[in-house]
Amino acid sequence: MLYACLGFLGGQLLAAVTVGAAAALAGQAHSLGALSKLAEPPTWFVISTLFGLWGGFLAAAVLASRLRGSKHFCADLGLRFRWIDLIGIPIGVAGQYLIALVYIPIAPHIHDFHQRFDAPAQRLTGNSHGIGYLVIGIATVVGAPFFEELFFRGVVLRALARIFGRWGGWVGPGLAIVVSGVLFAMAHAESLQLLGLSIFGVILGVVSYRTGRLGMNIVAHASFNLLALTAVLFPAVLGLKGMA
Repeated sequence: MLYACLGFLGGQLLAAVTVGAAAALAGQAHSLGALSKLAEPPTWFVISTLFGLWGGFLAAAVLASRLRGSKHFCADLGLRFRWIDLIGIPIGVAGQYLIALVYIPIAPHIHDFHQRFDAPAQRLTGNSHGIGYLVIGIATVVGAPFFEELFFRGVVLRALARIFGRWGGWVGPGLAIVVSGVLFAMAHAESLQLLGLSIFGVILGVVSYRTGRLGMNIVAHASFNLLALTAVLFPAVLGLKGMA
């Protein structure tokens, strides 16, 4: 968990550095504060932020493997794929619809629910067009699932499983799965989406614990995010508000 904390904090710092560098290259270093508050920041801002965070996530995984593992990165983190991991596709799709069902009784009691619920996806994609949207799409569907699963299920869940390992049966693993799922949701810093992301984080935790690998998780996470992006473009067709 020490390396996870260091990686997360390092990712925040690295994100600030990469955003600052990107802003300087774009000639907008003077307006960086204003850009960070926009509901729909430019594509370069979003991508540079993600790259910084992912750098911290990757560093945590490397440190954990090198200093507390066998130094075999893929084996230590469970980074393996099999054909059966394609089952992750319906898991990710079902996750989006399950979360939509959970919010049905909640939505009427929250002011401007749909606008607030859609805000993170709009912030991620709203100012992107053409090639920019394609880059955001690849980052969201390929990059985010890989690096987030590597960090939250590869490092955090495994660390928590060791911490709670003294409790027998399903108690220890159950605590590790729930806590890692909540931490996954909290890392997105979205209060309204906290419940839904926690649910999906728990689902991913169960998948990782049962398979002992990250392959099915990454596929499920990718399909979950892909459906969210598709829902931004075609909400009437899918009948849901996507959460990425």
